[in-house]
Amino acid sequence: MDSLITAAGRALAAGDLLGALKRVALRDDPPALALRGIVMARLGDLARAKALLKDAARAFGPREAVARARCVVAEAEIALVSRDLSWPVNALDSARATLEAHGDRINAAHARNLEVRRLLLIGRLGEAERLLAELDPGPLPPALRAAHELVAAGIAMRRLATGPARAALARARLAAEEAAIPALQVEVENATLVLDAPAAGLLRRGEQRLLLLEEVGALLASPTLVVDACRHVVRDADIVVSLATRPVLFALARALGEAWPGDVSRRALIRHAFRGKDADESHRARLRVEVGRLRVELQALADVNATKDGFVLAPRRTDKVVLLAPPVDEPHAAVLALLADGESWASSALALALGASSRTVQRALDQLAETGKVQSFGRGRARRWTTPLVPGFPTILLLPGPLPGD
Repeated sequence: MDSLITAAGRALAAGDLLGALKRVALRDDPPALALRGIVMARLGDLARAKALLKDAARAFGPREAVARARCVVAEAEIALVSRDLSWPVNALDSARATLEAHGDRINAAHARNLEVRRLLLIGRLGEAERLLAELDPGPLPPALRAAHELVAAGIAMRRLATGPARAALARARLAAEEAAIPALQVEVENATLVLDAPAAGLLRRGEQRLLLLEEVGALLASPTLVVDACRHVVRDADIVVSLATRPVLFALARALGEAWPGDVSRRALIRHAFRGKDADESHRARLRVEVGRLRVELQALADVNATKDGFVLAPRRTDKVVLLAPPVDEPHAAVLALLADGESWASSALALALGASSRTVQRALDQLAETGKVQSFGRGRARRWTTPLVPGFPTILLLPGPLPGD
């Protein structure tokens, strides 16, 4: 490798993007194309970066398997940043194996980190933890150590383990300072802010207050019966009943949890569950059926007792019932939670991350766009959706993935 390529690589590693670009801007040999692609990705021109890396991968000869594998890893990083979650992960796994076989442990570790970040985005926390545990961050350079600890912190926050999350972020901060890359330091600080911002609203007996992520974890570990509107479950410390695929039943549970210890009239329950303006006899009959189904679902946690005017929730294992709601109570809050990371998402990637159909996600995006909460650019398969970060709207409880005990 010639001296200009070496100097450009060192400048890139130090975060001097313009210095790296200056050294290879007029060259079209494969190493220069690859370096220019990485620089353009760091500068935000992802389409140009992707094209340069593809050109570089094609230009490398058959004996340059390591160089081609590095280009594949760089393409995977661009796909992750641009939220192209359907990018072929087998290609990344093959590239990582090639790098490991040739002793390039640094880039192999980076490939592994990208795999884990993708799994974290789509809520597969168990797989992400397993892969992350296979990687020893000790020998890694500071920038990769910081990236490793950020992923570890992300997994811990999604599991509401705030102690391990703070420890991982502290290690990430030290590594980012050692790397002396401002963008990385900002990423660590932004992740830290999530731990100190309201994560949910607690409604109990008509009173509401905001909870930090640490307080949410303590609440879910307590005997309190929680109607969780973030994950659409009803739970206590030991039992979790998911109603995520039963929207009518969860609407009833939410109304009963919000009104506890009082009851909810039949007319109000019909309005909550069926969106009916007038409670006719057919609505009342359906309400009786759905309440019966709710009783079956919640039988280990609570009874749903009839009163003179309606129904009341009667917990079996505790004397406390609360409703846990997102800090911004929005019908499509899960979509906004993903878009709030500031990146541009394809609707197909949102559907994959949320485990929903593309049609459902597109309908939600169209409704959000009508109210100005999201915006799109591009057309067809290149169309992307984004939104400004909503102040006071942390996303941890709304992102895909299980809470403790799920």
